[in-house]
Amino acid sequence: MSRFWKIALIVIAVLIVGGVAFRLLHKPEASAGGHHRSGQQSGQQGSAPGQDGKDDNTPVPVTVEPTVKQNVPVYLTALGTVTALNNVTINPQIGGQLWTINFKEGQAVKKGDVIAQIDPRTYQASYDQAVAKQKQDQASLDTAISTLNRNQDLVAKGYVAALNMDTYRNNVAQLKATVIADEAAARSAKVQLDFTKIISPIDGVAGIRNVDPGNVVTTTTSIVTLTQIQPIYVIFSLPEQNLEAVRDAFQNGANKLEVMALDRADAHPLDTTGYLQVVDNQIDTATGTFKLRAEFTNPDKRLWQGQFVNVQLRVRTVDGGLVIPAQAVQRGPDGDFVYKLQPDQTVAMQPVTVAGEVGDSHVMVSKGLADGDQVVTEGQFRLKPGSKVKALKPGEVPPPPTLSDAEKAKLKKQGGGRRGGG
Repeated sequence: MSRFWKIALIVIAVLIVGGVAFRLLHKPEASAGGHHRSGQQSGQQGSAPGQDGKDDNTPVPVTVEPTVKQNVPVYLTALGTVTALNNVTINPQIGGQLWTINFKEGQAVKKGDVIAQIDPRTYQASYDQAVAKQKQDQASLDTAISTLNRNQDLVAKGYVAALNMDTYRNNVAQLKATVIADEAAARSAKVQLDFTKIISPIDGVAGIRNVDPGNVVTTTTSIVTLTQIQPIYVIFSLPEQNLEAVRDAFQNGANKLEVMALDRADAHPLDTTGYLQVVDNQIDTATGTFKLRAEFTNPDKRLWQGQFVNVQLRVRTVDGGLVIPAQAVQRGPDGDFVYKLQPDQTVAMQPVTVAGEVGDSHVMVSKGLADGDQVVTEGQFRLKPGSKVKALKPGEVPPPPTLSDAEKAKLKKQGGGRRGGG
C-alpha cells in the first residue's frame, strides 16, 4: 500500500472516532427526572438577579448644599520675584588703609551709621593745612583793608597820592579772592577727611563683606552690599490680554489695587496686603506679557530679596456672585458639570461655567445655576442622570437601611421553614 493511502486511512479513522465522542458527550437526557433537574437549574438562574440585585428605585444618600450669593473678589494670579527697594554697593570714595569694619554680616544697619573707617591721618593733615592757609590769607586781607581805610583819610589831606589808592584797593580785592579760594580748599579737604568714615546711605541689611581690615582700598573696592527690604517690591508679569482690565482697575481704583504674596503652596500669605504701584509702559514681544510692581511694608521681613512667590492681584469684586463648594464640580467630556437636585428628589446633570476660585474650597459659577439651587457635593460617583437620591445636609449621617415588607415576609417564611424541619 502506498504512503498516500496510509495517511488517508489514518485521517478517516480520526474523524470517525471524533464523531462518536461528540455524540456521546451531547446525548440528551431521557428521563423525566433529568428534565426536572434542568428546570430547577433554569429557575435558579432566572431568579438570581432578582435575589442578588437591588431595587433601582432605592434612594442613594448624597450630601447637597445650596448655591450662595456673596460678593466675590476676582484675582489674577502670577509668579513674582521679590526685589529690594534699594540695593547699594558700598565703595570707598577715597583710597587708604581700611582700619575697622563696624558691622556684622547679615546685621540691620541704619542710615547714617559708620560701617567702616579708613586711615584719616593723611587727610586730617591736608585739612589742617588748608585751614591754616585760609587763616593766613585772612590776616593779610585784614591788614590790607586797614591800610586802605587809613590811606583814604590821608588822601584828602594830600599826604597820599590818589594813584596809590588804586593799588591798595586792588590788593584788598585780590586778598578777598584768595580767602574765598582758601575756604573752598578747606571745605574740599574736610570732605576728603569725612570720606574716611564710610556711612550707610540707607536703612538695610548688610551682606557678606568683600574686604578685611588692614587692606588698602581704592574707589573701585567693593566693601559690602546693603539691601533695603522694608518696604520691599514684588515684580510679576501678566498676559497682555489682562492689560486693559488691570489698567482700568488701576485708574478707577485710585491706585489702590490690593496684591497678596503667597508661599509656593498657595497656602499662607507671606506679608500684609501690598498695593500695586507701577504698570510697565511696554509689552514684552518675546513673551506677550507685561510687568507690574507691587510694594509691601514687609514688617516681619518674611519677603526676601530674590524670593519667588505666588501673586494674587485683585482687579475687581463681583457683587452677588453664585458660590458653590469646589468638590461639587465634576469634569466631563463636554466640560464642567454638577449634579443638580430636582423637586422630585432625583438628580440631573447640569453643565456649569466656573468663573474663578473663591478661597481654598469654593468656586464662583457664572453660568448654569441660579440662586438657591441644590447641588450634590458628596456621593457623585454613585449617581447618573435621573437617579433617585436621599438629600442630606453636610455632616449628616444617613439612617441604617430598613427591610421592605416583602423582604420581611420572606425572612419570616425562611425562619418558619427551618423550625418546622427541625
